[in-house]
Amino acid sequence: MAWHASLQLDYALRAGRTVAQFRHDGPLRVLQSLYPEGDAVCHNVLVHPPGGLVGGDTLDLRITAGDASHGLITTPGATRFYRSSGEPALQRTHITLTDQARLEWLPLETICYNSCLAENHLTLDLAPQAEFLGWDVTALGLPHAHQPFDQGSLLQHIEVPGVWLERGRIQADDHRLMNGPLGLAGHRCLASIFFVAGSRIERARRQGALDLARDVIEAHDLRHTAGATSPDGQVIVVRVLAPMVEPAMDLLRRVWAGWRQHLWTLSAASPRIWST
Repeated sequence: MAWHASLQLDYALRAGRTVAQFRHDGPLRVLQSLYPEGDAVCHNVLVHPPGGLVGGDTLDLRITAGDASHGLITTPGATRFYRSSGEPALQRTHITLTDQARLEWLPLETICYNSCLAENHLTLDLAPQAEFLGWDVTALGLPHAHQPFDQGSLLQHIEVPGVWLERGRIQADDHRLMNGPLGLAGHRCLASIFFVAGSRIERARRQGALDLARDVIEAHDLRHTAGATSPDGQVIVVRVLAPMVEPAMDLLRRVWAGWRQHLWTLSAASPRIWST
Protein backbone atom coordinates (compact mmCIF):
# COMPACT_ATOMS: atom_id res chain seq x y z
CA MET A 1 0.00 0.00 0.00
CA ALA A 2 1.42 3.39 -1.02
CA TRP A 3 1.86 6.17 1.54
CA HIS A 4 0.61 9.62 0.62
CA ALA A 5 1.58 12.30 3.13
CA SER A 6 1.39 16.07 3.08
CA LEU A 7 2.50 18.84 5.40
CA GLN A 8 1.80 22.57 5.45
CA LEU A 9 4.26 24.47 7.68
CA ASP A 10 3.83 28.21 8.17
CA TYR A 11 6.16 30.64 9.94
CA ALA A 12 5.01 34.06 11.17
CA LEU A 13 6.65 36.80 13.23
CA ARG A 14 4.59 37.72 16.27
CA ALA A 15 5.81 40.28 18.79
CA GLY A 16 9.41 39.66 17.78
CA ARG A 17 9.15 35.87 17.93
CA THR A 18 9.01 33.55 14.91
CA VAL A 19 6.31 30.96 15.53
CA ALA A 20 5.48 27.86 13.52
CA GLN A 21 2.11 26.30 12.82
CA PHE A 22 1.50 23.17 10.78
CA ARG A 23 -1.17 20.89 9.41
CA HIS A 24 -0.51 17.37 8.19
CA ASP A 25 -2.18 14.48 6.46
CA GLY A 26 -0.50 11.11 6.77
CA PRO A 27 2.83 10.16 8.35
CA LEU A 28 4.64 13.50 8.32
CA ARG A 29 5.21 15.56 11.46
CA VAL A 30 7.05 18.60 12.84
CA LEU A 31 8.55 18.33 16.31
CA GLN A 32 8.29 21.15 18.83
CA SER A 33 9.77 24.53 18.02
CA LEU A 34 13.16 25.30 19.57
CA TYR A 35 14.89 28.67 20.02
CA PRO A 36 18.62 28.08 20.60
CA GLU A 37 19.41 31.54 19.15
CA GLY A 38 16.61 33.48 20.78
CA ASP A 39 13.09 34.33 19.65
CA ALA A 40 13.93 35.58 16.15
CA VAL A 41 14.85 32.17 14.64
CA CYS A 42 12.57 29.13 15.02
CA HIS A 43 14.22 25.71 14.65
CA ASN A 44 12.10 22.70 13.66
CA VAL A 45 12.77 19.03 12.96
CA LEU A 46 10.73 17.37 10.22
CA VAL A 47 9.93 13.70 10.89
CA HIS A 48 8.65 11.03 8.51
CA PRO A 49 7.92 8.01 10.78
CA PRO A 50 7.96 5.32 8.03
CA GLY A 51 11.59 6.27 7.40
CA GLY A 52 11.58 5.99 3.61
CA LEU A 53 9.66 5.91 0.35
CA VAL A 54 8.89 3.03 -2.00
CA GLY A 55 7.24 3.01 -5.42
CA GLY A 56 3.97 4.93 -5.40
CA ASP A 57 4.71 6.89 -2.21
CA THR A 58 4.38 10.67 -2.27
CA LEU A 59 5.55 13.28 0.22
CA ASP A 60 4.21 16.78 -0.42
CA LEU A 61 5.69 19.59 1.68
CA ARG A 62 4.44 23.18 1.53
CA ILE A 63 6.40 25.69 3.60
CA THR A 64 5.75 29.42 3.90
CA ALA A 65 7.63 32.07 5.84
CA GLY A 66 5.72 35.27 6.49
CA ASP A 67 7.07 38.81 6.57
CA ALA A 68 10.36 39.14 8.51
CA SER A 69 10.12 35.62 9.99
CA HIS A 70 13.09 33.22 10.08
CA GLY A 71 12.70 29.46 10.15
CA LEU A 72 15.30 26.68 10.16
CA ILE A 73 14.28 23.15 9.19
CA THR A 74 16.27 19.94 9.42
CA THR A 75 15.60 16.21 9.77
CA PRO A 76 16.68 13.57 12.32
CA GLY A 77 17.95 11.17 9.68
CA ALA A 78 18.31 10.49 6.00
CA THR A 79 15.46 10.40 3.51
CA ARG A 80 15.48 6.97 1.86
CA PHE A 81 14.20 5.99 -1.56
CA TYR A 82 13.85 2.19 -1.56
CA ARG A 83 13.44 -0.35 -4.35
CA SER A 84 10.46 0.22 -6.63
CA SER A 85 8.49 -2.43 -8.48
CA GLY A 86 7.51 0.00 -11.24
CA GLU A 87 6.02 3.24 -9.92
CA PRO A 88 8.23 6.17 -8.92
CA ALA A 89 8.44 7.52 -5.38
CA LEU A 90 8.04 11.28 -5.23
CA GLN A 91 9.05 14.00 -2.78
CA ARG A 92 7.86 17.53 -3.60
CA THR A 93 8.88 20.54 -1.52
CA HIS A 94 7.50 23.99 -2.34
CA ILE A 95 8.84 26.90 -0.28
CA THR A 96 7.34 30.40 -0.40
CA LEU A 97 8.98 33.38 1.33
CA THR A 98 7.28 36.76 1.66
CA ASP A 99 8.81 40.18 2.33
CA GLN A 100 12.09 40.08 4.34
CA ALA A 101 11.54 36.44 5.32
CA ARG A 102 14.46 34.04 5.75
CA LEU A 103 14.42 30.27 5.62
CA GLU A 104 17.12 27.65 6.09
CA TRP A 105 16.42 24.23 4.56
CA LEU A 106 18.99 21.79 5.96
CA PRO A 107 17.75 18.20 5.73
CA LEU A 108 20.15 15.34 6.17
CA GLU A 109 21.09 13.34 3.09
CA THR A 110 18.82 11.54 0.65
CA ILE A 111 19.85 7.91 0.02
CA CYS A 112 18.92 6.24 -3.26
CA TYR A 113 18.90 2.49 -2.73
CA ASN A 114 19.46 0.07 -5.56
CA SER A 115 16.54 -0.27 -7.98
CA CYS A 116 14.73 2.80 -6.68
CA LEU A 117 12.77 5.06 -9.01
CA ALA A 118 13.05 8.39 -7.23
CA GLU A 119 11.95 11.93 -7.96
CA ASN A 120 13.00 14.79 -5.68
CA HIS A 121 11.62 18.26 -6.46
CA LEU A 122 12.38 21.55 -4.69
CA THR A 123 10.72 24.79 -5.83
CA LEU A 124 11.40 28.22 -4.29
CA ASP A 125 9.25 31.34 -4.64
CA LEU A 126 10.77 34.43 -3.03
CA ALA A 127 9.49 37.97 -2.56
CA PRO A 128 12.02 40.68 -3.57
CA GLN A 129 13.46 41.11 -0.05
CA ALA A 130 13.34 37.44 0.99
CA GLU A 131 16.40 35.17 1.26
CA PHE A 132 16.93 31.42 1.39
CA LEU A 133 19.90 29.29 2.47
CA GLY A 134 19.69 25.56 1.90
CA TRP A 135 21.39 22.43 0.71
CA ASP A 136 20.81 19.13 -1.01
CA VAL A 137 22.89 16.01 -0.38
CA THR A 138 22.32 12.75 -2.28
CA ALA A 139 23.98 9.38 -1.77
CA LEU A 140 23.73 6.84 -4.60
CA GLY A 141 23.65 3.50 -2.85
CA LEU A 142 25.77 2.57 0.17
CA PRO A 143 29.00 1.34 -1.40
CA HIS A 144 30.85 1.00 1.91
CA ALA A 145 28.07 -1.28 3.13
CA HIS A 146 28.37 -3.30 -0.12
CA GLN A 147 25.03 -1.94 -1.39
CA PRO A 148 25.87 -0.40 -4.77
CA PHE A 149 23.54 1.71 -6.90
CA ASP A 150 23.65 -0.17 -10.19
CA GLN A 151 19.96 -0.19 -11.13
CA GLY A 152 17.24 2.43 -10.92
CA SER A 153 17.17 6.19 -11.36
CA LEU A 154 16.92 9.56 -9.65
CA LEU A 155 15.27 12.64 -11.13
CA GLN A 156 16.48 15.76 -9.33
CA HIS A 157 14.72 19.10 -9.85
CA ILE A 158 15.65 22.38 -8.10
CA GLU A 159 13.95 25.54 -9.36
CA VAL A 160 13.52 29.21 -8.69
CA PRO A 161 10.92 29.99 -11.38
CA GLY A 162 12.21 32.42 -13.96
CA VAL A 163 15.63 32.62 -12.30
CA TRP A 164 17.37 29.24 -11.91
CA LEU A 165 16.63 25.65 -12.86
CA GLU A 166 18.72 22.55 -12.26
CA ARG A 167 17.14 19.34 -13.51
CA GLY A 168 18.79 16.06 -14.31
CA ARG A 169 18.21 12.33 -14.32
CA ILE A 170 20.80 9.90 -13.02
CA GLN A 171 20.45 6.40 -14.46
CA ALA A 172 22.36 3.84 -12.46
CA ASP A 173 23.27 1.83 -15.56
CA ASP A 174 24.71 4.86 -17.41
CA HIS A 175 28.34 3.90 -16.87
CA ARG A 176 29.77 6.97 -18.59
CA LEU A 177 27.76 9.21 -16.28
CA MET A 178 28.44 7.21 -13.13
CA ASN A 179 32.13 6.52 -13.67
CA GLY A 180 33.40 8.69 -16.52
CA PRO A 181 35.74 11.64 -15.91
CA LEU A 182 33.12 14.07 -17.27
CA GLY A 183 30.43 12.54 -15.07
CA LEU A 184 30.54 11.50 -11.42
CA ALA A 185 34.00 9.91 -11.87
CA GLY A 186 33.13 7.06 -9.52
CA HIS A 187 31.88 9.28 -6.72
CA ARG A 188 28.62 8.25 -5.10
CA CYS A 189 27.70 11.42 -3.21
CA LEU A 190 26.73 14.65 -4.92
CA ALA A 191 25.87 17.71 -2.87
CA SER A 192 25.21 21.41 -3.19
CA ILE A 193 24.54 24.37 -0.93
CA PHE A 194 22.84 27.44 -2.34
CA PHE A 195 21.92 30.95 -1.27
CA VAL A 196 19.00 32.48 -3.14
CA ALA A 197 17.66 36.03 -2.90
CA GLY A 198 14.39 37.43 -4.20
CA SER A 199 16.25 40.18 -6.05
CA ARG A 200 19.77 40.71 -7.34
CA ILE A 201 22.43 40.32 -4.64
CA GLU A 202 24.67 43.37 -4.28
CA ARG A 203 27.91 42.63 -6.11
CA ALA A 204 30.37 43.00 -3.21
CA ARG A 205 28.15 40.89 -0.95
CA ARG A 206 27.90 38.16 -3.59
CA GLN A 207 31.64 38.21 -4.30
CA GLY A 208 32.39 38.03 -0.59
CA ALA A 209 30.25 34.90 -0.30
CA LEU A 210 32.01 33.30 -3.27
CA ASP A 211 35.46 34.18 -1.87
CA LEU A 212 34.55 32.74 1.52
CA ALA A 213 33.26 29.50 -0.02
CA ARG A 214 36.38 29.15 -2.17
CA ASP A 215 38.61 29.61 0.87
CA VAL A 216 36.69 26.85 2.67
CA ILE A 217 36.99 24.59 -0.36
CA GLU A 218 40.72 25.23 -0.81
CA ALA A 219 41.39 24.16 2.78
CA HIS A 220 39.23 21.01 2.54
CA ASP A 221 40.10 17.47 1.47
CA LEU A 222 37.45 17.70 -1.28
CA ARG A 223 39.02 20.77 -2.92
CA HIS A 224 39.60 18.91 -6.21
CA THR A 225 35.93 17.97 -6.62
CA ALA A 226 34.18 21.12 -5.34
CA GLY A 227 33.55 24.56 -6.73
CA ALA A 228 31.64 27.77 -6.07
CA THR A 229 29.78 29.79 -8.68
CA SER A 230 27.01 32.32 -9.18
CA PRO A 231 24.86 31.18 -12.13
CA ASP A 232 22.58 34.21 -11.70
CA GLY A 233 22.75 37.49 -9.81
CA GLN A 234 20.22 36.09 -7.33
CA VAL A 235 21.93 32.73 -6.74
CA ILE A 236 25.22 31.52 -5.21
CA VAL A 237 26.03 27.80 -5.34
CA VAL A 238 28.69 25.42 -4.08
CA ARG A 239 28.71 21.96 -5.67
CA VAL A 240 30.75 18.98 -4.53
CA LEU A 241 31.34 15.34 -5.42
CA ALA A 242 32.55 12.92 -2.75
CA PRO A 243 33.02 9.18 -2.31
CA MET A 244 30.62 9.22 0.66
CA VAL A 245 28.29 11.56 2.55
CA GLU A 246 30.37 12.52 5.57
CA PRO A 247 33.11 14.62 3.92
CA ALA A 248 30.56 16.32 1.65
CA MET A 249 28.35 17.20 4.60
CA ASP A 250 31.38 18.50 6.50
CA LEU A 251 32.22 20.85 3.64
CA LEU A 252 28.63 22.08 3.34
CA ARG A 253 28.37 22.78 7.07
CA ARG A 254 31.56 24.83 6.94
CA VAL A 255 30.24 26.89 4.03
CA TRP A 256 26.86 27.26 5.75
CA ALA A 257 28.54 28.61 8.88
CA GLY A 258 30.60 31.09 6.87
CA TRP A 259 27.70 32.27 4.74
CA ARG A 260 25.45 32.68 7.76
CA GLN A 261 28.00 35.04 9.30
CA HIS A 262 28.84 36.88 6.08
CA LEU A 263 25.35 37.23 4.62
CA TRP A 264 23.22 37.55 7.76
CA THR A 265 25.68 38.41 10.56
CA LEU A 266 24.54 35.30 12.44
CA SER A 267 26.74 32.74 14.15
CA ALA A 268 26.44 29.06 13.23
CA ALA A 269 23.84 27.84 15.71
CA SER A 270 23.75 24.18 14.70
CA PRO A 271 20.44 22.40 15.26
CA ARG A 272 20.55 20.43 18.48
CA ILE A 273 19.67 17.17 16.75
CA TRP A 274 22.92 17.24 14.76
CA SER A 275 24.88 16.56 17.94
CA THR A 276 22.67 13.75 19.29
